[in-house]
Amino acid sequence: MPAPTPEKDVMTGRVGNLTPEQAEMLKKFKVELAIEGFFKEGTGPEKTDMYGGGLTGASHDDATLLRFLRARKFDLPKSKLMFVECEKWRKEFKVDELYNTFEYPEKKDVDAIYPQFYHKTDQDGRPLYIEQLGKLDLTKLYKVTTPERQLQRLVVEYERFLRDRLPVCSMEHQKLIETSCTIMDLQGVGLSQFWKVKNYVQQASHLSQNYYPETMGKFYIINSPYLFSTVWNWVKPWLDEVTVKKIMILDSSYQKTLLQQIPAESLPKTLKGKCECEGGCSMSDAGPWKDGNVVAKAKSLKAGPTTTVDQSAPALAAGAVDEAAAPATEAAPAILAEAPAS
Repeated sequence: MPAPTPEKDVMTGRVGNLTPEQAEMLKKFKVELAIEGFFKEGTGPEKTDMYGGGLTGASHDDATLLRFLRARKFDLPKSKLMFVECEKWRKEFKVDELYNTFEYPEKKDVDAIYPQFYHKTDQDGRPLYIEQLGKLDLTKLYKVTTPERQLQRLVVEYERFLRDRLPVCSMEHQKLIETSCTIMDLQGVGLSQFWKVKNYVQQASHLSQNYYPETMGKFYIINSPYLFSTVWNWVKPWLDEVTVKKIMILDSSYQKTLLQQIPAESLPKTLKGKCECEGGCSMSDAGPWKDGNVVAKAKSLKAGPTTTVDQSAPALAAGAVDEAAAPATEAAPAILAEAPAS
């Protein structure tokens, strides 16, 4: 199978588009992480993955490693620090265990108070993530769930986004999909409400930027209220410059702009689209990840890019890292965040 092309408007520093210097930096990154036990090169029979590269059971694929390198502009010490801190957090938070065991029976009750959901894809094949902040009432929310479970859910949805949704979207569209398209609906939000959710906003932003970097493709804020600029000036300092440039702020006349990026069939009717899922779009989880045939093909080729390395195992010697790693042959949203929840 031919290797799918990367996302539209792809920049250097991604799978399929590395400069010689970036390819060399990726090799060094693997070596340094392996020496300290934070990366394990794969071993055993190689098979082709959906990205046109080889899968041999490495702890992290190239797309994952490159996200951290891009987030720190290929500065090796800074990228390494970011990656190591993430791996430590993953172990402390028991991310892999959560991904495999987390259940969320209160989902329907939470959805009535704070809809956060994935719903189909945009025109470039990215998972579409929608968050309706205007309905959020923290007092009501924490009567049906807890802050701890909300955070756990957020993390699990990031993991599902990376491990499950992106591979399936890449398979269906025959190109490398690495990011999401997010819509944040502020309909009904007042300034006082922003201050009430301040801590949650900060926590979600910290999580996304530090542990799930470079996963935002497009971000639309719609129905922005009067004086939203005051809130925006408060939020912007938490976000890096690249993230800020990806965010488009729209008022209630947002339909034309959204439809330039998102098919009307993917956009819920409540957001001026055409989709009306049975039981409501926010509870449907509609998308290619619900297509059994596509999911089966994706799983047969790729088990998922991110797992926490067991540091109790001996660290891989630097010489064992594949010195023939060539440029670009291997693979790989919350409030104002890089991407999950569903």
